[in-house]
Amino acid sequence: MITIENYINGELVAPFEGKYIDNYNPSKGEVYSQIPNSQKEDVDLAAKAASDAFPGWSKTPKNKRSEILVRLADLIDKNLDELARAEALDNGKPYKLATRVDIPRASANIRFFATAILHDASQSHHMEEGFTNYTLNHPLGVVGAISPWNLPLYLFTWKIAPAIASGCTVIAKPSEVTPMTAYLFSKLCIEAGLPKGVLNIVHGLGAHAGDAIVSHPKVKAISFTGGTATGRIIGRKAAESFKKTSLELGGKNPNIIFADCDFDAMLNTTLHSSFANQGQICLCGSRIFIQKPIYEKFKKAFLAKLANHTVGNPFDEGTKMGALVSKDHLEKVLGYVKLAQEEGGKVLFGGNQLTVEGSENGYYMEPTVIEGLDFNCRTNQEEIFGPVVTLTPFETEEEVLEYANSTEYGLAATVWTENLTTAQRMSQELESGIVWINCWLVRDLRTPFGGVKNSGLGREGGFRALEFFTEPKNVCIKY
Repeated sequence: MITIENYINGELVAPFEGKYIDNYNPSKGEVYSQIPNSQKEDVDLAAKAASDAFPGWSKTPKNKRSEILVRLADLIDKNLDELARAEALDNGKPYKLATRVDIPRASANIRFFATAILHDASQSHHMEEGFTNYTLNHPLGVVGAISPWNLPLYLFTWKIAPAIASGCTVIAKPSEVTPMTAYLFSKLCIEAGLPKGVLNIVHGLGAHAGDAIVSHPKVKAISFTGGTATGRIIGRKAAESFKKTSLELGGKNPNIIFADCDFDAMLNTTLHSSFANQGQICLCGSRIFIQKPIYEKFKKAFLAKLANHTVGNPFDEGTKMGALVSKDHLEKVLGYVKLAQEEGGKVLFGGNQLTVEGSENGYYMEPTVIEGLDFNCRTNQEEIFGPVVTLTPFETEEEVLEYANSTEYGLAATVWTENLTTAQRMSQELESGIVWINCWLVRDLRTPFGGVKNSGLGREGGFRALEFFTEPKNVCIKY
């Protein structure tokens, strides 16, 4: 049994009250570690450590901050296998996916912001009357970062890297469902020589540890990725004390397939964009809209490919889909399949819980495809966040735009067409923070990431992330 510890002021420490929470291996349905059940007192300790560290870290030269962060990225690369195995064990995702995507991206996040701060530049504005203005960007101070369970280390580093690089100190809370790689990361921070108090990792429940971070008077900003309902609560609490907020929330993303698409390329990518990470990616295309001339062709080909989409133990070589992250989440997703049938939907493939040999208590589910639903029914409007997609035919651009834009979300969209004019028009009209044309999940770390409507507030990525963790100051000089 592994006992996870908090990382506060450069040391691994037990929670203040000595209380722990069970942590489950979703592929087996068994408890395999204990997580600190941190409370306000633990956050107070972290806030003091971060506050004490801020003056020195904020004045540390950028090249020195960069060197430490690059060293940390190198350690992630060096320990890739251990981290990937921990991610697969803790989250249920295929080990191959963690090796290929999650852990390399965590390293890339840190390396990107470590080098980005060396190329930051301030603006100056000259006035005819003999005045000149320039802008200073000061780090905010102590900031809070709360990350989700679907891409644990990937999204954890996506938040803390720009904050630390910009000169802030951080109190971070990983999801209590998937804490293991954040715990291993804290050990790498010690090995990399990150100064004490610059990063503090407090494990525990959102209602206790998370709420204490959001409410703490020393915390100047909150970066949160997670569900829309939780984001709404955090936004209200943060607004009361005028904290800056960056909220990356839910999605109900459309995948729009026109008849003139490159069919084979579209089919392969659509399978991936539907069921990668068991559909537990906020960017997955869960609503698939297919133009009528190719609807039946698509359906036949898509279902044929799914027949070889193996669900199994995350560490098995042939596994394409692992376990869902928790029993509660599995039951929620299965509940949506039942709802879809009540709403008149027809399950074309899957829809059931699976038993995997050797992992009989694991949280496995078949990839699921449903057709015959209205575009505005609950199944097509609410975020399911699992391996469930719906198929809907359409005739015209106007029709599919109505379908695509009908939800309260607006995170990402995918469009498949060989017509450049169609692609440009759709990109303009889709209510979405990200639009992929003839591809999916291609991410340049320099570009803005975030959604519109109930999918969030603000943008992460590139210099926008560094700007979020700094406060601009105008200096005006008469000469």
